[in-house]
Amino acid sequence: METTKTWRARWIQDADFGGLAPLNLLHKELEPVDLPEHPAELLNRHMLVRRVFTLGADERAGKRMWLDISADDYFKLYLNGAFVAQGPAQGYAFHYPYLRLDVTQWLRPGDNLIAVHVYYQGLINRAYNSGDLRQGMIAELFADDRLLLASDDTWKYTVARQFGDGSAETVGYLTQYLEHIDSRLEERGWRELAYDDGAWKACHPAEDDDHLLALQSTPPLAVYRRTPASVTNPEPGRYVIDFGTELTGQFVMEARGAPGERLEIRCGEEMDDTGEHVRYDMRCSCKYREWWTLSGGLDVLEPFEYKAFRYVEVIGSPEAIRVDSFAAIVRHYPFDGNACRFEVSDEMLRQVWTICRNGLVYGTQEQYVDCPSREKGQYLGDNTVIMHAHMYATGDLRMVKKALSDFALAAQHICPGGMAVAPGSFMQEIADFSFQWPMQLLEYYRHSGDADFLREMEPVASAMVGYFDRYRSAGGLLEHVVDKWNVVDWPDGLRDGYDFPLSRPVGPGCHNVVNAFYYGACRALADIREALGVDADGLKAAMALFRDAFVGAFYDAGNRRFVDAIGSKHASLHANALPLLFGLVPDDGASSVVSWLKSRNMNCGVYFSYFLLKALAAAGETDYVYARLTAEDARSWGNMVKEGATTCFEAWGKDQKWNTSLCHPWASAPIPLFIEEIIGLKPGAPGWTAVRLAPRIPESLERFDFACRVRTGTIRIVYADGELAIEAPEGVPVVRA
Repeated sequence: METTKTWRARWIQDADFGGLAPLNLLHKELEPVDLPEHPAELLNRHMLVRRVFTLGADERAGKRMWLDISADDYFKLYLNGAFVAQGPAQGYAFHYPYLRLDVTQWLRPGDNLIAVHVYYQGLINRAYNSGDLRQGMIAELFADDRLLLASDDTWKYTVARQFGDGSAETVGYLTQYLEHIDSRLEERGWRELAYDDGAWKACHPAEDDDHLLALQSTPPLAVYRRTPASVTNPEPGRYVIDFGTELTGQFVMEARGAPGERLEIRCGEEMDDTGEHVRYDMRCSCKYREWWTLSGGLDVLEPFEYKAFRYVEVIGSPEAIRVDSFAAIVRHYPFDGNACRFEVSDEMLRQVWTICRNGLVYGTQEQYVDCPSREKGQYLGDNTVIMHAHMYATGDLRMVKKALSDFALAAQHICPGGMAVAPGSFMQEIADFSFQWPMQLLEYYRHSGDADFLREMEPVASAMVGYFDRYRSAGGLLEHVVDKWNVVDWPDGLRDGYDFPLSRPVGPGCHNVVNAFYYGACRALADIREALGVDADGLKAAMALFRDAFVGAFYDAGNRRFVDAIGSKHASLHANALPLLFGLVPDDGASSVVSWLKSRNMNCGVYFSYFLLKALAAAGETDYVYARLTAEDARSWGNMVKEGATTCFEAWGKDQKWNTSLCHPWASAPIPLFIEEIIGLKPGAPGWTAVRLAPRIPESLERFDFACRVRTGTIRIVYADGELAIEAPEGVPVVRA
């Protein structure tokens, strides 16, 4: 839970930011804005902060030492030379996270040093809430409840110059600056107590800082060192390093060469077509090629930003390169590998499960990210799949709740109809995604039983659904939802020929998918209200009228399937999967819609496959669902496996999208689909106070051993020789179908 506090510390910053008014970057996507030009000299600014302090033996002995700290955009914290933590999670200034860290183990009686690397990027993108001229940090150190140290103008700083400035290259969608590090410019030893900071400046206390700080509801990232799986030396001075799997983090190494000597560092998700070099000019629009300039002494490569990569190529003088120093500093949200265990006789299913699990690991940072390379942003529609999978894979619901809160804040402060990206300074709106937030809220409640949060969020869900009333036509359907992108599916080549102009803004007329998702949102809202004991009769009556209007507008009774839009005769997979999922298909058309969907050969994107397979499972087609989870054709997770995936892809195959990222957790649908639709495990009551088990295990599956941690304990299900056994937490009844 959040806590509020009164800060006695000052928000301190680089003096070059002093007196600059924050820029308001929050606006509706299509709303014209005229932002002042950002000062170029303040972009890509690395600020190093130090404070030496003394602890008496009585202040330290037997006390719990804890530090409250935040920074904008980001910090890395060191105490007495040791790395402690980094953060915070991104957030809007009106609800900005701070971390509370137990730092007892790093402090000692006598002199101590707190050192903080504060980074302000300055770009408008999905990765940071940046570009708004809010820069700096705040910190308070306590011994039990006694304040010992608070940030103020006695703290010192300098600007780190080795990373370059605002003229440096960027990659992805302005996601990050490349770091052409020049070790000749480093402040060597600045994290050590003995370093002389006499030439550093006093930090500037921000007089009118407007951050409203809230305790971060999620833990800091797991950060750890990983050694390569293999290192090859195909020719003198060139090394190819393979970490064995796609990961997120920084490549680090040591070198000693002549002053000004340069090494070339290439990172990538795969090798190039020759198999000899790392593909650093990546499919996902990131060009991970950097130069490292040596100082003449023993240098340590320490990038600040993280990348998504598996392979690294180092090119330079053989005499300079320290091969035994190659490593990765990996970072991601803490992931307990014992929270969900799965062994299965089907080898393809095992491999599919593994790449989906790995996608969740590395695609969950301080927030869920659609990819940890090109965008590093949290997308609402992606979260429908990612949240569902992450709850089962980790048993940890804190990130789900935080993500829901992020989008609720965006809805409350930017657009009641919801934003597609949150948090972040990049403004994007997608109607299809807004309709999924109430569904995500309901799914979280089913897993958590958190009625207080459901009650708090119900008005947000109501406002989000109600926002779209402005687009209701005389016939009752949504028409020309012009202020938000109508995406249907992505990439656009996998929309199964959807017959409607999905331009941005969308073309005129009334189409199927946006209306089907709207109905799904209304259905979720009705379930939320019923769970809270709030009257939902009026909403249900309106839904019945809407259903009739939907069927009347889009159902082709002669062919017994749905068309894409009013006036169209084309039927797409998407226009039929959602009506099947949300109960919009007339009784006499259900079997026809089901058989027709199965004939479409998964002509949809990875994201939409979640809805398609859930719809078919709900119609009893679980054998088909299992067949798709283990298939190996061009539109399958098995195809990713065959193409060498170690994390699930953005598209079914590397070449099926013009900028495919090879780590994209929106493709992790097999985890919840197998658990809920094949094993048949679901919460039998909110919060797992009861377990529902309705297995639909295909004959071809010989055995599995599955266990997952839920709120009430661990559930284990073992299947072998046609028999299924379940172990549920003590006192939790199992309802079997």
